[in-house]
Amino acid sequence: MKRSLILAAAVLALGGLGGFSFTTVSTASAQSAAAQVATVQSTTFAVENMTCALCPVTVKKAMEQVRGVRSVKIDYAAKTATVAFDPSVTTIEAIAAASANAGYPASVKG
Repeated sequence: MKRSLILAAAVLALGGLGGFSFTTVSTASAQSAAAQVATVQSTTFAVENMTCALCPVTVKKAMEQVRGVRSVKIDYAAKTATVAFDPSVTTIEAIAAASANAGYPASVKG
């Protein structure tokens, strides 16, 4: 907190930031953001039923709608979907079920 106040006082003394603004971030906020990044898990699913150009779009949309999913990358040639998700919010089973419900059964590759 002292650093933020010192920085703010220095900026004011120098006449501002020339049109730029700044935001202070508390240590707790920074730690919380770091914890959120640390909780992301990545899993690759085999999705064998992808046979046309529209299939990957459908799989991606289905998986992205699962709460806790951060990103989905589809490799049509390899017939895989790599999903980054928060394991405290969702599960591998829920992501696979979303794909299966869209008509494309998915299983963990490996």
